[in-house]
Amino acid sequence: MTSTHGHHEAGYGQPTGTGERRNGFGIAALVLGIVGALLFWTAIGGIVLGLLAVIFGVLGFRRSRRGVATNGTMAIIGAVLGALALVVSSVLLAMGVAVVNSDEFKDYQDCIEHASSQSDRQDCARDFDREARPPSSSPGSPWWSGARRPR
Repeated sequence: MTSTHGHHEAGYGQPTGTGERRNGFGIAALVLGIVGALLFWTAIGGIVLGLLAVIFGVLGFRRSRRGVATNGTMAIIGAVLGALALVVSSVLLAMGVAVVNSDEFKDYQDCIEHASSQSDRQDCARDFDREARPPSSSPGSPWWSGARRPR
């Protein structure tokens, strides 16, 4: 918009500084961080999207520190959400690999392959649950609770 003195004025929705604001990295970080946090239970959702959110968040924050972008807080929130998704998804992946590579799981697979009926398969699952459960937990509680058996 041109004023009566021939100078350009910033219109509605246009940046008022000397250069155009570049907020794409911050927005991308936030979107990827939210989607990664919602899909943390998948390797692609948590690890890949979380890592991308961290990268875009850092880039977006650096742009805001230089004054090129105005959404530094958005970039940081996206990076934090992405980092949380990345960490939780990595831990879940490590736990899954540990279970699949365990001797108890290999015994379970062997048992299932040789089971001839649904009842035999249920016995395999019950045996796997009993073998995989730590000795300190009671039969009615989940294995991760660490509940003690009544004496």
